[in-house]
Amino acid sequence: MTIERYITIDGEIVHFGAGQTILQAALAAGVFIPHLCFHPDFGPHASCKLCTVTVDGRNGSACATPAMPGQEVHSDTPELNARRRVLLQMLFVEGNHFCPGCAKSGNCKLQALGYELEMFNAHYAHFYPNRGLDASHPDILLDRNRCIMCELCVRASRDVDGKSVFALAGRGRASHLVINSPSGKLGETEFALSDKAAHVCPVGAIMPKRVGYSVPIGERQFDHDSLRQKVKKHTEWRSSGEERDGATKELVNGSVAVNSVKEG
Repeated sequence: MTIERYITIDGEIVHFGAGQTILQAALAAGVFIPHLCFHPDFGPHASCKLCTVTVDGRNGSACATPAMPGQEVHSDTPELNARRRVLLQMLFVEGNHFCPGCAKSGNCKLQALGYELEMFNAHYAHFYPNRGLDASHPDILLDRNRCIMCELCVRASRDVDGKSVFALAGRGRASHLVINSPSGKLGETEFALSDKAAHVCPVGAIMPKRVGYSVPIGERQFDHDSLRQKVKKHTEWRSSGEERDGATKELVNGSVAVNSVKEG
């Protein structure tokens, strides 16, 4: 007897492969579930809790819950989205996230989720942390005040780059990103712009220097399409194998990055 591998997400049938989580199956099918700490190259982390869904009446993280035949999953509900907005509001006030003055604006996943979930204000009092800015590296600017503790850079540097440059230290409000070097400065490490860890940050904590506004605000990846639209478009592009406008499409941290192809 053959068991059909599918679940329903908000009433939509979603097929899944062996070993896939609910979030992996959803993204592969073009169904958007909000998330921040998930990356397709790494195992589940389940720290941001934005991907919390209701599975057969019980809440759980979609990134860490295995897809099982017949599951009934609810994600896009007023109750879950209200909880996600609260989580986003806490992330915004816990760090220094001032979008109009940030070079990541338009490419920031935290900002894009704020729009997606209709977060109109911060609601809570801002913490205004002072964790320090590190400009010691020739190619990378590190702003710890924008770090959301997702540990994507930690995992990328350890598991992909093999350098273990980053780690988290402290607890609660004292949590902060630390650098594995004698002085604690990024410039004294083997960290390179070509490292995976240099390109996985969903916010503006790890930024390449000298390219901040090379793509004008208004022409960046989330300026025209929402996260939900990009996940759907990526699935359509992947299914058709189509290349449009001389660009390559890839799923990065659950969203689509459109990278211009250089001629020559």
